Amino acid sequence: MKKSLFLALILFAITISCKDSNKKSEVISEDTKEEKLSIIGVWERTSFYNYDSDGKVVDSFASTDGNRHIKTFSPSKVMWCRNIAADSTEWFGYGSYTLTDSLLTEVLEYGSVEMSKYISQNPEFVFKYDLTNDKYSQIQIDSEGHPLFAENYIRIE
Repeated sequence: MKKSLFLALILFAITISCKDSNKKSEVISEDTKEEKLSIIGVWERTSFYNYDSDGKVVDSFASTDGNRHIKTFSPSKVMWCRNIAADSTEWFGYGSYTLTDSLLTEVLEYGSVEMSKYISQNPEFVFKYDLTNDKYSQIQIDSEGHPLFAENYIRIE
């Protein structure tokens, strides 16, 4: 009888400790999920802002079916394409990128004929960025850190 009671207590203690450790790991993984924002994925531009010299938005343009811009980030590469229905010129770029806590730097290796003109002059594009789980903005800044324009995206995958 004592052996059965002792064995039952041990099994009960193991069961309780397993349940507690599962709860702890769930909490840790939820915290980790919230802390880790990732730019990796597929994004579609929803709008474009222009700023004045005081850093205020002076005009904005919503994306349309006739002007779509898709951007894809892998762990180390970026690729984007843009379709402008009114223009037969192709726009795309491919290269690598790095993120700091506030800057997104794209170094493009090649692009469409039109984009290659810009890449040959300077392949590095530096943006201030703002990232949440489902949205991100990349803001072109001037040499003094003032915003010039912003592209705003939503995550589509």
